[in-house]
Amino acid sequence: MINKIRKGILFVLSYFGFYPVQLGQNLRGVFQYWSEYRLFKKQAKDYTNWRFRFYPIFTDKYDQSGKARGQYFYQDLHVANLIFKANPKKHVDVGSRIDGFVSHLASFREVEVLDIRPLDSDILNVKFKQADLMQMQDELRESTESLSCLHTIEHFGLGRYGDPIDADGHLKGLKSLTEMLKPAGLFYFSTQIGKSRIEFNAHRVFDVQYLLDVFRPDFDLELFSYIDDSDKLHTNVTLSDEDIARNFGCKLGCGIFVLRKKA
Repeated sequence: MINKIRKGILFVLSYFGFYPVQLGQNLRGVFQYWSEYRLFKKQAKDYTNWRFRFYPIFTDKYDQSGKARGQYFYQDLHVANLIFKANPKKHVDVGSRIDGFVSHLASFREVEVLDIRPLDSDILNVKFKQADLMQMQDELRESTESLSCLHTIEHFGLGRYGDPIDADGHLKGLKSLTEMLKPAGLFYFSTQIGKSRIEFNAHRVFDVQYLLDVFRPDFDLELFSYIDDSDKLHTNVTLSDEDIARNFGCKLGCGIFVLRKKA
């Protein structure tokens, strides 16, 4: 209970730009910074003609070599690998992270990207189009045999990304995504799983059973994986009624579905 209250206080403080943990880490680093600075100046006798300025970075020495963690990291790598193996003629993505999943795909293939927000960058192998997928466009119907939408549908209709407020936004978005796929096409989909709730305006969280019920009329489930609350990836998981009912033990996990559209 105390830990939960502590996390809540830190969360509120962060909204006002105050990060106590980061402050403590910086104070820890500042003393070592000056110690190492004095040592460096003693050694730098041959560089007196070089321009010198201060650019302190205090915390990198206490981090690991890389931040290989988090739902986006594991999800992006896992699904990109699946698409690499499937090697579709055409792949379209809706709303997934450009500097993660989309860039993984663009390293080995062309990908068409749709997003409600604009994209000014010119990226190799990425063809971008701005679109609101809560409103289906005729030219997108049955336009691809391979489609992805990762960690995105939970935001539809909440206004967070400039989209219109719509309580049914996730259902309208899924309807559009379904219509985009050709019969027998593959749909790579992920979203947050746990007890169904709306955390306005950040995201929705979905019961696994709710999602399965939504998919059932139009899709067959080919593969299910998930990332648990400890950021551990579980691949090719067998679904059981018990696990579905408890959302695989997740409060804020990530379910990753590979679905095939019914012919």
